[in-house]
Amino acid sequence: MNNKEKIARYQKLIEETPVKIQATNHWLTNLVCEISVAFFNKTFRHRASYNNRLKTTGGRYRLDNHHLEFNWLVLERLSATIFVQVILHELCHYHLHLMGKGYRHRDQDFKRLLKQTGGLRYVPNLRRDEEYPYLYQCLACEQKIHRFKKIDTKKYRCRCRGQLSLIDNRLK
Repeated sequence: MNNKEKIARYQKLIEETPVKIQATNHWLTNLVCEISVAFFNKTFRHRASYNNRLKTTGGRYRLDNHHLEFNWLVLERLSATIFVQVILHELCHYHLHLMGKGYRHRDQDFKRLLKQTGGLRYVPNLRRDEEYPYLYQCLACEQKIHRFKKIDTKKYRCRCRGQLSLIDNRLK
């Protein structure tokens, strides 16, 4: 079974599991253990948990205690496939660090193992468009730009050098 088939298998497993059970750290730890054995042929001997303070990252490997923390929003807002790929990413950090190899994003060992397992290098944007109060559009290339702060459209331009126009202000 290749890695894409394994990812699809775990995606199906996650989608078939009720949300109430998915929300438990015990279920998450068991899932990470299964994925670790399936992709790395190594056991995961620490704890995996959800961390509600993670807002923009998909997960985190803790160097001090070797625990893994995951962002619930990846599973809720994105997809089970992306969540499995985030688990693979964090397990790459975990196993490489325990083996004494390069576990950082810039290390070749990490990049190689991540590519072999099919993990994600970066998690897609977790923010919803509704969270950005200002929406601008370039008049030249029609690119939409979401912003937290209002910008001076006379001073700032799109990267194509086109003029920006405020098309939605959700603070009204």
